[in-house]
Amino acid sequence: MKLYVGNLSYNTTQDTLTTEFGAHGQVEEVAVITDRETGRPRGFAFVTMANDQEARAAIEGVNGREIDGRTVTVNEARPKTERGGRGGGGGGGGGRRW
Repeated sequence: MKLYVGNLSYNTTQDTLTTEFGAHGQVEEVAVITDRETGRPRGFAFVTMANDQEARAAIEGVNGREIDGRTVTVNEARPKTERGGRGGGGGGGGGRRW
């Protein structure tokens, strides 16, 4: 099960999260999300636990705890939603207004 971890310090590392969540079960993957342009952390991560039981134990054990000076939020990750195309709609024209 994949978990969303929010309100992370920009100093929190994959190793830190592996240790924190590993106390509640087997951690399969940790992804600290970074900004594409700057490479700096964005303050959230995804942690994949080996099974639902361990994931629920991790939610109970880590949600609301302080990690690197920040109180983190942990919950089940929601599936990524499709973002529509790039357009913003409407528009066109550009000619003179009479």
